[in-house]
Amino acid sequence: MSTPVGELLRDWRGRRRLSQLDLSLRADISARHLSFVETGRSAPSRDMVLRLAEQLEVPLRERNRLLLAAGFAPAYRESALDSPRLSAVQAAVRQVLAAHEPYPSVAVDRRWNLVEANAASSLFTDDIAPHLLAGQPNALRISLHPDGMASRIVNLGQWRAHLLGRLAREVAVSGDAEVASLLAELRDYPCDEPEVEVPDTGEVFVPLRVRHAGAELSLLSTVSTFGTALDITVAELSVESFFPADAATASFLRARLT
Repeated sequence: MSTPVGELLRDWRGRRRLSQLDLSLRADISARHLSFVETGRSAPSRDMVLRLAEQLEVPLRERNRLLLAAGFAPAYRESALDSPRLSAVQAAVRQVLAAHEPYPSVAVDRRWNLVEANAASSLFTDDIAPHLLAGQPNALRISLHPDGMASRIVNLGQWRAHLLGRLAREVAVSGDAEVASLLAELRDYPCDEPEVEVPDTGEVFVPLRVRHAGAELSLLSTVSTFGTALDITVAELSVESFFPADAATASFLRARLT
């Protein structure tokens, strides 16, 4: 039996730590009306579902679920990245990745599956177990699995704490059961270092310090997303780009692809 739309809305309101009064003010409806919607005493219109979802910052995929629970057709499409409809998006992603050379950059979906990667990102996949690249490779498995990059990451405890904390926040925001399952899997991976995001003296970000070809590299990362996405695939797509955090790393990476 499907969950009533009112219960789903109440769950999202709880995730966002909003009272009924807070949400009713944001959505410009009465708290009484919202209460009736949440308890099932009043059936919301399609526009009302979308208005509440917007104020609750519900991901597009879950907005479709709300609409279906309320008896309406989904509002948002999910297209393959290589479909003609998303040709401009795919071209933009590839342009960003290529322009970032000689530094690593990858595109991932909401579950951190690799979608696209530039040539420099082989820095992360060199010397890892083939099973981690089979099927649909996952960036976080590659990073934290003992058969992946973990043995080469100098600050594994700090980097692992950063990634797991980030993923936990994503689970809290999205309510995605599959991402929660991935988080549980990653937490079971072994790590002999303290898992605390404690900065070393002078650090202003959590670096990724990784050994490669006899050198120790230090990288910082940025994340880019599409700000006006109306397609689920596009909304869930992000590009993570790594920059050298010191001059030695910059020189190594520039020389590596020449």
